[in-house]
Amino acid sequence: MAIGATKSTLFSPSCLRAACSLVLDKRYFWTLASLVIVCDAVLTQLIIKVIPYTEIDWETYMVHIDLYLSGERDYSKIIGPTGPLVYPAGHVYIHDILHYLTDSGKNVAAAQQIYAGLYVLSLLLTCAVYRNAGMPNWTLLLLPLSKRLHSIFVLRLFNDCWSVVFVQAAILACQTGVDGTGILLYSLALSVKMSALLYLPGLLVVLFKRHGMVGTARYMVVLAGSQILLARPFLGQNTVSYIQNAFNFSRVFLQKWTVNWRFLDEEVFLSPSWAMGLLLGHITVLTAFGLCKWCKSDGGTLAVIRRGFLRPFQSPALSSVSPDYIATVLMTSNLIGILFARSLHYQFYSWYCQQLPLLCQRTKYPLLLQLFILAGIEYAWNVFPSTTLSSGILLTAHVLLLLGIWFGFPEGKAVLSHSKRKV
Repeated sequence: MAIGATKSTLFSPSCLRAACSLVLDKRYFWTLASLVIVCDAVLTQLIIKVIPYTEIDWETYMVHIDLYLSGERDYSKIIGPTGPLVYPAGHVYIHDILHYLTDSGKNVAAAQQIYAGLYVLSLLLTCAVYRNAGMPNWTLLLLPLSKRLHSIFVLRLFNDCWSVVFVQAAILACQTGVDGTGILLYSLALSVKMSALLYLPGLLVVLFKRHGMVGTARYMVVLAGSQILLARPFLGQNTVSYIQNAFNFSRVFLQKWTVNWRFLDEEVFLSPSWAMGLLLGHITVLTAFGLCKWCKSDGGTLAVIRRGFLRPFQSPALSSVSPDYIATVLMTSNLIGILFARSLHYQFYSWYCQQLPLLCQRTKYPLLLQLFILAGIEYAWNVFPSTTLSSGILLTAHVLLLLGIWFGFPEGKAVLSHSKRKV
């Protein structure tokens, strides 16, 4: 009798109305977000408790820090079990702190708890970015569903997680209008892993539209200066070694570890001509979005550039650089880079996993197709080792998503097109 009464209460009209309000009414966005964050924090703790940790790069990170603490500043001489130090200076400083907090890396359980907190922070930042971009409440329910993302954070302890969180914070800062803070946070992301460079084309568009030519140049000086300041101890010891290792654009990964392009012959995959083809594709698609889509509401890219040169100290934009625009352009810039990456290792999924629901919402696809795209991408990243099928599904999903954005809402759904001045 009591059980029946409980079921009746749960499915009563008032409860159903409350549930609908929670997932549909934007007034309850943070109520649902809080529930998602708390539940996912509990889930993360269960994952740590139930699933064994897998050593991949953590030990190497700690060996690198041992050498750093011994006084070594020459990147060519900082070598660990799985290879040399190939990350910028910010990575070293973060793992120096982690080295101290985890008993020289021996206390893996403590490291997992730190990364669990980092994961929850990433979820919180994503919710804030979504809120500013006008995302519907129900999309928050998609964020905790990735098996691979939990693994990257708390079962593998990859440094990508730190770069991702700094990028998320940078996007949020730019959405709220504090671009100076956003640039510094972006610089921190870049100081951990050079993959953050994928956002740079979109960031330049956002800054140019908001601040004009001179303002954008100033922010780029801040970005470059902060990188030099962070890297100063290593640049002073061996400049060439630091640049070659921390920002190595010619590095080639073995095909056996990649998630994408598995269906290619290995000889083709490793060939310089294939790498050049992907680079040209990357530049072509970025240029196409820049010329045809990202400035469309301002009369086109050429008009924006013309106004920028005529009035270099003023914003050349005619439409508001909205929080939705910022999130959409930066995340699309990142997605384009991922599509044309020659090799994607499993930890690279963290680069865009939490952005995928927003990007799907910037297409005009029916919801069912959006969910299929999300499911296909998640499936591909969870097949180990990757196969021709999983790699093909990933490529298809990426292409569909990018085409959907192109023909959908490449400037976001909340572009406010209003004339600010006449030229």
